[in-house]
Amino acid sequence: MSDTHAMRERLETAGELAPAGYAVAFHIRYSAPTFLLQTYPKNWIAYYSLHALVMADPTVAWGFANEGTCRWSDLTDDPSRVMERAAEHGLKYGVVCAIDSEDSRSFGSFARSDREFTDAEIAALADGVAYMHSATRKMDTLPAESLEMLGNMSVNYSKG
Repeated sequence: MSDTHAMRERLETAGELAPAGYAVAFHIRYSAPTFLLQTYPKNWIAYYSLHALVMADPTVAWGFANEGTCRWSDLTDDPSRVMERAAEHGLKYGVVCAIDSEDSRSFGSFARSDREFTDAEIAALADGVAYMHSATRKMDTLPAESLEMLGNMSVNYSKG
């Protein structure tokens, strides 16, 4: 299986498991990711950006400070009510998955509108983040097809 096929497969799985959308930031350095993939609804992305919620988002804070996984319902420190606002946009249940290896951090936040994620679903999402983190570690070794696919999907793509 090619890297491109394996990456596409994991992103498809993420989309199936997180039907309300997701945002995954790969290889964050100096607070900017190499790749940022988002599938959240456009109205949520616009609202989130307009209100600069990234600065107050407990999923982002958790992703920067921790490794592993955490359900959104366990994130209790949210004075700006980001999670409440997300729920008003249909993102009611979620999980954040974070990995830090080889001096590089990646994390993703995944959402559903209908129910909490199961432990098995969380494990699959965490596995996908870990795989993508590893597969995109060294951009100069990525096949051109993989780089093009990620660049086309990415909201924020930085070559350096």
